[in-house]
Amino acid sequence: MWSKKFWRDAVERAVSTAAQSALLVLGGGALPGSVINANWQNVGGFAAGGAMLTLLKAIAASNVGTKGSASLDPAGARHSRTVPAR
Repeated sequence: MWSKKFWRDAVERAVSTAAQSALLVLGGGALPGSVINANWQNVGGFAAGGAMLTLLKAIAASNVGTKGSASLDPAGARHSRTVPAR
């Protein structure tokens, strides 16, 4: 959990979740109109809350998944899958 790789992975996930949360609050489909009339305190609150929950999950995952990773996946966050030949 104290490695640079772990925190880089965790922050990447948190930023992604914050952006998704902000878009959810803004309304997604009605984006152009909702940006002008948005309650930015709500948008920021939901984005920050999503990021915080993601960071907490990453810290919890550091003891479950692959050591040094923010992923719950025991094989690691980035593993390849091979497709059988036909």
